[in-house]
Amino acid sequence: MPVHFAAARSAARSPVARILAKPSPGIAVNDNDYPVGEPFPMESLRDALMHFAEHGMGAAKEAHRLARVAHEADNVGDREHWAGICRTLDAREASEFERALISQDAPLIG
Repeated sequence: MPVHFAAARSAARSPVARILAKPSPGIAVNDNDYPVGEPFPMESLRDALMHFAEHGMGAAKEAHRLARVAHEADNVGDREHWAGICRTLDAREASEFERALISQDAPLIG
């Protein structure tokens, strides 16, 4: 009687392994959209991280609030500082602030 060789199945290709395998996360997403090769302002990043350490998940909203306070006090330097921190932490929150400034400064037509 002839003997036939039957190789063992690979554990990596088993139906159970395929079900338990987690799909790869794909491409990382970053909403800040800094161009590749452009140096990131490290001082701004340091300030943003210190602000985040102090305020936690609400740090971007707090920076937004402080930028508004500086704008109302006509303090352009502080406004740009806080807007930069807000932009570093949350680009969407910073764009809301910038849109609010544009609509506030735009003359009414009519």
